[in-house]
Amino acid sequence: MSERLVTLQPGFLIRHWPYGETSLLTDVLTRDFGRISILARGLRKPKSKMAGILRPFFPLLLSYGAGRGELHYLSHAEPQFPAFDSSLHGKALFCGFYINELITHFLHQSDPHPEVFELYQQTLLALQNGDEVESCLRCFEVNLLELVGYGLDIRYDSQTHQLVEADRKYHFSVERGPTEAVNGEINGATLHALHSRQFKDKESLMQAKKIMRMVIDFHLQGKLLKSRETIAKIIKQL
Repeated sequence: MSERLVTLQPGFLIRHWPYGETSLLTDVLTRDFGRISILARGLRKPKSKMAGILRPFFPLLLSYGAGRGELHYLSHAEPQFPAFDSSLHGKALFCGFYINELITHFLHQSDPHPEVFELYQQTLLALQNGDEVESCLRCFEVNLLELVGYGLDIRYDSQTHQLVEADRKYHFSVERGPTEAVNGEINGATLHALHSRQFKDKESLMQAKKIMRMVIDFHLQGKLLKSRETIAKIIKQL
């Protein structure tokens, strides 16, 4: 049986590792096939034509053959046109690595999610255009979790089942959701902002970050995000 060939599939390089003396093992987010592993043979040779193309945050068209199990073999890679400026700098660069890390944790191998691919591409564009990075990250986090089946229900009080009101305070539990409390640490306005993905003030952004960290850590079940600590250090320096 001949191997299945995939031709010019839109994708992004998420992470990579050296493989052998001259090859590269890559983790790639594709539009139609989800997150897959592709072995790029000979990519690290000095005269490799694809070495300068396979890099993070750069829109690609990938051709590859399916091998045994979940490993595929790269046959061709070229820039996707019209390609956007894939350069990220400063804090935005580390935010890019952060969303890549979330992709590796929340997307299973070979599980197609075209809508996640679109979300990823839109988030990169927002970061490259200089949009407020904290807002970009919160929107990416909540949308990603919703698309993979971990959506938040933050519209209703978990005890009274009444709609959350902007001028009241709430406690938040990942498993139960918001509960109104006089000494609650989360404003109802923050829950509204998180639901609508529209953050109008720094306090809402700070509280939304706290909520999303709780939610992400809950689903990671003890796994650590290496990029999170790096971003925190960068923010302190800016």
